[in-house]
Amino acid sequence: MQKTIIATNKAPQAIGPYSQAVRFENLLFVSGQIPIEPISGEVLKGNIKEQTKQILENLSSVLTAGGSSLNSVLKTTIFLTDLEDYAAVNEMYTQFFEESQPARSTVQVSRLPKDVQIEIDAIAGIKT
Repeated sequence: MQKTIIATNKAPQAIGPYSQAVRFENLLFVSGQIPIEPISGEVLKGNIKEQTKQILENLSSVLTAGGSSLNSVLKTTIFLTDLEDYAAVNEMYTQFFEESQPARSTVQVSRLPKDVQIEIDAIAGIKT
């Protein structure tokens, strides 16, 4: 059993002692993404839809670097600081997962890194 660390400069760099993603056999485990712009490294100052879009673009970049894609996502977890944003997040989320909607959990949390409003992680399959 061997794991492979996945890293790309097309998504925000890890802000702690963790990897952007880890590949294990034919699975890819993507760490939680927050609305950070990869080039500037700054948190996106936008509404929840714009922040969700940035996160899903970041997630897509990490998936691509790991040999996967949004269509191969099996499960996501969405962490929100306010469940009142649920409908707005779903509106943007649906645009990225039109055809192949993964299993999902959504939870409200009291606080997230860098005091953002949303974080999304994922588990995806990889074609071998």
